[in-house]
Amino acid sequence: MNSKFENIDSPKLLKNLDYNELPEYCNWLRQFLIDSITETGGHFAANLGVVELSVALHYVFNSPTDKMIWDVGHQSYPHKVLTGRKKEMSQIRQFGGISGFPKLSESEHDAFGTAHSSTSISAALGFAIAAKFQNIKRQHLAIIGDGALSAGQAFEGLNNAGIADTNLTVIINDNHIGIDPSQGALGEYLEHLDLKKENLFTDFGFQYFGPIDGHNVIDLIEIFKTTASINSPKIIHIKTIKGKGHLEAEKEQTLWHSVQKFDKLASKNETDKSNQVKFQDVFGKTLLELATKDEKIVAVTPAMISGSSLHFFQEQFPERVFDVGIAEQHAITFSAAMASSGMTVFCSLYSTFLQRGLDQIIHDVALQNLPVIFAIDRAGIVGEDGPTHHGVFDIQLLQSIPNCSIYSPSNQTELRNLMYSFSKHRNGPVFIRYPRGKDKNPMMNLPFQLHDLQPKCLKVGNDIAVLSYGVILNVLETILNKTAFALYDLVSLKPLNQVFLEQIFKQFKKILIVEESMKIGGIASSILLIANELNYKGTIKILAIEDHFVPHGSMSQLFDLERLNENSIFETLNQFK
Repeated sequence: MNSKFENIDSPKLLKNLDYNELPEYCNWLRQFLIDSITETGGHFAANLGVVELSVALHYVFNSPTDKMIWDVGHQSYPHKVLTGRKKEMSQIRQFGGISGFPKLSESEHDAFGTAHSSTSISAALGFAIAAKFQNIKRQHLAIIGDGALSAGQAFEGLNNAGIADTNLTVIINDNHIGIDPSQGALGEYLEHLDLKKENLFTDFGFQYFGPIDGHNVIDLIEIFKTTASINSPKIIHIKTIKGKGHLEAEKEQTLWHSVQKFDKLASKNETDKSNQVKFQDVFGKTLLELATKDEKIVAVTPAMISGSSLHFFQEQFPERVFDVGIAEQHAITFSAAMASSGMTVFCSLYSTFLQRGLDQIIHDVALQNLPVIFAIDRAGIVGEDGPTHHGVFDIQLLQSIPNCSIYSPSNQTELRNLMYSFSKHRNGPVFIRYPRGKDKNPMMNLPFQLHDLQPKCLKVGNDIAVLSYGVILNVLETILNKTAFALYDLVSLKPLNQVFLEQIFKQFKKILIVEESMKIGGIASSILLIANELNYKGTIKILAIEDHFVPHGSMSQLFDLERLNENSIFETLNQFK
């Protein structure tokens, strides 16, 4: 690698390079990213696909004065290298290190925090309008992928921006893939856009430029220089290859979307050797098993086919699996209508993305009491993706909604049985929340059993009753084996079993509730409400996530931070005695 590029870590130093040096620098930067992500893990293929784009943007425009909004932001690693964080890349997504996404508090060059998709056009337009009011001269650039462009908010932004008379520039990074291949009519439309002089974007009020080779850094610089002086909304449509420059990532773009630390020479993730089974795979394989026997079962997901392991189902029954693109609101209402028509609908979403469809859950599903089965993946703390992706708000958002039932299995067998039970008998919307990660003792092949949905006593004891749910019960069982205290799995988070709670209140003067969720508005809040109504005279202590956003870091580091690790829980119990 050319040593003359080693010290380039700012737009100013980048601009010192001659034109003819830029292609060589792009090759250097791409290799630097490969070497760096090899050591840290992180989003891989997306960043390799935007090297030339990132270099061209910072060569032409003047960050932080000019505002660059990276949609989703998982492709912002080259941007971080070029804006003073090259040395900090060795700690990206590590506890205490820099974020894997743009973050306002991290750098003045991160104009707006992103990590959920399709927000960039709205944000860039907000900056552009503010600049007009404040008489500030600057450029406003939204860099959005074709997958993120399919979401409703992106169109809301385009609709508003087309008549806003600003110098907004929307750069469409068209690579035909999000995590999985892009779905829907828009992708097909972009594929043939070069055949039309007028198009959807010009009808919306934008000037359209493209398509342009997104891996030709010189061409990108020229088009950016040409369009920078246009003081009206414009679209620059570029074509890129996700995973560019890494053969395996180019071939298997979904697999290489995000990686753990891996062996660069072998091009193989070092964590592939584990024999443990992911909860998402149990969900996907169980759904296929159920669907084989019930032709009314269908699945819906907003661009999370592989992430939710729906590919097992899709491979055998492609006509019964619906990837609706990055469109959580549409996914939920679409599911509601199918359920209303008699289909058995499993709608699979990550907990963090469920937030984006809250109105549809209330208005279209719960209010009409429609029996959609929601599979809520990545519930709880998720690790290095950080505060934008932790699934710690779904309980707080859902439990106040009438007609909703919420369940949190503590192991994969229980997940299977809950799925089986609600595919057979259900009344209204059901939310089954399960974590990212694996089960140490998977039991995939056990026959299905109808779940009784009742709380379970996992350990008989006295003095203190510990109430919890989900996979943190595995930690609690290990801890309580050293004590005389009792342990109970709530199983059903809504409705809470009031008869069971009455018995607990009568038997125990001290109760500890442990949640891998926010303390405010959590299940403990509902238990306290019932305790107050029953005039419980004992003491209830809560161990949960306090009123702050959980940062990024390894799972063990974050559990230590939130005092949900073995030592902290054991210490809390001893202090509570």
